[in-house]
Amino acid sequence: MTASHEIRPGQSIELLKELHILTRDGKLNQDSRRKLKQVYHLYQFIEPLLQELEQSHPDMHLVDHGAGKSYLGFILYDLFFKSRNQGTVVGIETREELVTKSRELAARLGFGRMEFFNLSVAESINSSLLPPKVDIVTALHACNTATDDAIRFALAKQARFVVLVPCCQAEVASVLNRNKGRSLARDALTEMWRHPLHTREFGSQVTNVLRCLQLEAHGYQVRVTELVGWEHSMKNELIIATYKDLPRARPAQRLEEVLSSLGLEEMQERFFA
Repeated sequence: MTASHEIRPGQSIELLKELHILTRDGKLNQDSRRKLKQVYHLYQFIEPLLQELEQSHPDMHLVDHGAGKSYLGFILYDLFFKSRNQGTVVGIETREELVTKSRELAARLGFGRMEFFNLSVAESINSSLLPPKVDIVTALHACNTATDDAIRFALAKQARFVVLVPCCQAEVASVLNRNKGRSLARDALTEMWRHPLHTREFGSQVTNVLRCLQLEAHGYQVRVTELVGWEHSMKNELIIATYKDLPRARPAQRLEEVLSSLGLEEMQERFFA
């Protein structure tokens, strides 16, 4: 079946082929149709944020952290930035070969306002290659602490919006596991993560709760929802933070209390960055 009636007008057919959303002959099969639906579903959350920014700051800077193959950045550029004369999409990735491939694809597609940098988070915060402030930071399935790195970058760059689909949160679970014996003797609630499977699941949940509190402690309004239809991954939690300069004391206090209650005091520096 051809895809002409299912993709949006003006979308790059070559890009959709590169992302394996369309087959090489430009057609949709059942799997690629599902992928296209997922792309549009994610985009519907981000498009209103871009439209709001455009009203006051059309020359916006969007930075995608832990970009990988820059799947998200390319889709956002194709659907939103391409038809406009302003705005830049930047992909930050530590694997040099992926940065090179993304640069080559952007050049081939004529996506002139896309940039890709082979940088760590610390480097990207201080690099002269990036502006001192950015407008929106995204991180789609950036593994383990890469999501936290994206938050740290967003806070340092005073981002108006932060959009996260977290993935592979193992660090909190490892600390919970290490302190489990001491906690069991102290608090019956430790039963919630006594078994290894529960430790992993509870750790993942707690990680995202701490991330939300961290953003709120910096004046952001946070919304958490489900990325429905993202069938290729079990990690389908979507966190959208909007800077509103809200009161910070209460969420900061809550953040400290949660860390203390769960025996995670050693992680204070990470979440109070």
